[in-house]
Amino acid sequence: MSSEFLQKRQLFDALPQFGRVCAEYIWIGGSGTDIRSKTKVLEKVPISADDLPVWNYDGSSTKQAPGHDSEVLLKPESIYRDPFRKGENILVLCSTWRPQDDGSMVPLSCVDDIASVFGVSGNNTRSVAEKIFNNPKVAEQDIWFGIEQEYTLFNSDKVTPLGWPKGGFPGPQGPYYCSAGTENAFGRDIAESHLRACMYAGINVSGINAEVMPGQWEYQVGPCTGIDSGDQLTVSRYLLMRVCEVFDVIVTFHPKPIAGDWNGAGCHTNFSTKDMRENTCEYEYTPMDGPYKGEKLTGSWAKMIESLENLRVKATQHISVYGSENHLRLTGKHETQSMESYSYGVADRGASIRIPRETFSKKYGYLEDRRPASNMDPYVVTSMIAKTILLFDEE
Repeated sequence: MSSEFLQKRQLFDALPQFGRVCAEYIWIGGSGTDIRSKTKVLEKVPISADDLPVWNYDGSSTKQAPGHDSEVLLKPESIYRDPFRKGENILVLCSTWRPQDDGSMVPLSCVDDIASVFGVSGNNTRSVAEKIFNNPKVAEQDIWFGIEQEYTLFNSDKVTPLGWPKGGFPGPQGPYYCSAGTENAFGRDIAESHLRACMYAGINVSGINAEVMPGQWEYQVGPCTGIDSGDQLTVSRYLLMRVCEVFDVIVTFHPKPIAGDWNGAGCHTNFSTKDMRENTCEYEYTPMDGPYKGEKLTGSWAKMIESLENLRVKATQHISVYGSENHLRLTGKHETQSMESYSYGVADRGASIRIPRETFSKKYGYLEDRRPASNMDPYVVTSMIAKTILLFDEE
């Protein structure tokens, strides 16, 4: 978007709205990675999402419904400040539902088996996740998530990553991670603009950094509790897409945007339960497998190792819904563990799950699941982690 265009646009942005409010309804589209939105004008500022009306859209245009029965309903779930319109205007994250003949509605389901699409679908996965997070055993543990969203910026040709020579390659990886300087850092203005947009909107963004591959960046969202993690990450992705519109740059969440000796893009998911992070847990556990096999463990550390061993048992199920094209990234190279293996280790970025050094030293804290791809569905991943570590005995 040219500076001349922006100046013209600002002439209209400054016009008064006379008490009316623009609400941008946001939802996940049919591919599971496309995020859609449209604007509803309200007569007053809503106090909460419950004050907002259910709306609808043409699901046949998003590959979420057939043309002969195309209506999909948008149920407002959470509200954020709008960093683009500013003022009292809002962003509204919505879940998707199908209307029934009796006037009720059911969660939208486009794919019967989400593992068939590696967990990335146009389904209303939020509804499924909310049931898990509302389970009393899960709710009492106040599970926290901190998600590290990696992404790659491309020029408008959709072929050349930002900072790469057209038709060629930059120097090898090494100088780009957490870098400074025109020759190393490509896209900082976009990353900084996105950071400020998230902060303004009310997203609990906790940091940004340039990543290992040139043109690749990361931001972190969290800690967030339960369902709020999926909500905030989804809105943060939408904000990134909108920021990239302004800069005429394309963002991709593909886990391996460039083949070869280049790092892929992940969505590392840090997590902790109340028992893991508060050093007051009274518990004993003796693992039957893994690096602590046969050792009698106690307290929060026992809970953490038990969770890691439960995740071992469910490793295949997790990988099957941890993102599309993830096999291109999880090769055992470039700071990943192979998809066919499961491991955990202290400060080990080549493991499936990393135990931070501080957590190991204190014997309480958090863990990092390094397997999710950058295009993963946050509702699927966070709820599956919660289900495996807190509801394992009920499966």
